[in-house]
Amino acid sequence: MRRAAKRLLDIIGAVIGLVFLSPVFVVIASAVAVDSPGGALFRQQRVGRGGRLFKVYKFRTMVSDASLRGHVITSADDPRITRVGAFLRDWKLDELPNLINVLKGEMSLVGPRPEVPEYVAMMRPEERRLLELKPGITGFAQLRYINEAKTLTREQALNDYEAIFHTKVAIDLEYLERLSFWFDLKIILYTLWMILRGESASDIPGHFTAPLD
Repeated sequence: MRRAAKRLLDIIGAVIGLVFLSPVFVVIASAVAVDSPGGALFRQQRVGRGGRLFKVYKFRTMVSDASLRGHVITSADDPRITRVGAFLRDWKLDELPNLINVLKGEMSLVGPRPEVPEYVAMMRPEERRLLELKPGITGFAQLRYINEAKTLTREQALNDYEAIFHTKVAIDLEYLERLSFWFDLKIILYTLWMILRGESASDIPGHFTAPLD
């Protein structure tokens, strides 16, 4: 029953988002194409529920050959990020095509971050319970680190990412224990509020857990 309710919320949210945001998709795709050579969409292999691999869809925010120019981890000072890409990242608009993944049943509106296989391989045995869930556009840990790429320097991202990764997993394991339709709805609404504020939840002491309790 809980899984059916979650899927219903996903379908309704994805359909409404894709229909009403379709003009925004056209504008963003055009801006990305004009700003730098390459396609508007970025596709990358990620790990879904049960360890199954899928292609995640995002608007491209980096130069088209970014994978050849550096590490998969990005930060605010990454020179591979384009001008339009920086704007899209600031407002989380690059993730709008994730709605396609949600409609296809590969992702959920709320869940753990869709990670690349290299990071899933770092999971400890007790952490692999997260693979019971579909990855999400937003989530408990994603909300906590909503502006991670904007607040971390490239050096911090490279040196501290493993510790940050396990911290995120611990937060998402708490989400797994609290999973419910209403908790998902709260996370969605609070995510929208944080994006509109333009601030990271981690930068506002006391504001992260209170609205979700």
